Amino acid sequence: MDLGIRGRNAIVCASSKGLGRACALALAEAGVNVTINGRDAAGLARTAKEIAGATGVTVASVAADVGTPEGRKALLAACPSPDILVNNNSGPPLKDFRQLSHDELVAGANANMFTPIELVQQVIGGMIERKFGRIINITSSSVKAPLAGLDLSSGARAGLTAFLAGIARQVAHANVTINHIMPGAFETDRLVAATTAQAKMRGVSEDEISNTRRQSIPARRFGDPREFGQLCAYLASAQAGYITGQSILIDGGAVVSAF
Repeated sequence: MDLGIRGRNAIVCASSKGLGRACALALAEAGVNVTINGRDAAGLARTAKEIAGATGVTVASVAADVGTPEGRKALLAACPSPDILVNNNSGPPLKDFRQLSHDELVAGANANMFTPIELVQQVIGGMIERKFGRIINITSSSVKAPLAGLDLSSGARAGLTAFLAGIARQVAHANVTINHIMPGAFETDRLVAATTAQAKMRGVSEDEISNTRRQSIPARRFGDPREFGQLCAYLASAQAGYITGQSILIDGGAVVSAF
């Protein structure tokens, strides 16, 4: 399927690995020139080389923390007029809410709410002028079904979702859409880290934690990041212009809900 976005330009935040990388690769496969980002310069360079080699598109890389003003400035300098923005950032570590300090609360909100909002503020005007824009925010299934220990992540991402809900309706007339993807358990480094933390908290093996969680998912497996990336690419497509203000769950059926 031709997604109708060949030659467009995208910024994909936190994309040297994991779900961000999967999104950048899927967009590149659709012919989109991508600007990728990460804090590990060596890992980022490897990812850029791999995506460019596999797809032939232009891949720019910005080694920076997107959660800082300097990082966001560098991203926008590398791609000043993006047609597509994929907001992504690492979430705060698993921690009991009683133990969260004020500084940790602020840092979590900055990474998962304030940062994507500030990027949207910077790029949305140009998207409206060009009559094309796709903003996709990677949030979490915990926005819909909160998980103990991920309260800060859930709260910040839910805040982002609510903040952008009205804005999505204000810009839809200009063929600019804003949507969210809520991932469940995917085979990523973050899943490994969460499994390790839970095993330590409960005093059991990591295999036990993984097996228990896998069996709780109706699909009986963890997600493949490529599945996630393909969904992101579709939401960025020309054909997805009538989808906006939505939070799309991709979790193998783990969240039990009729709607």
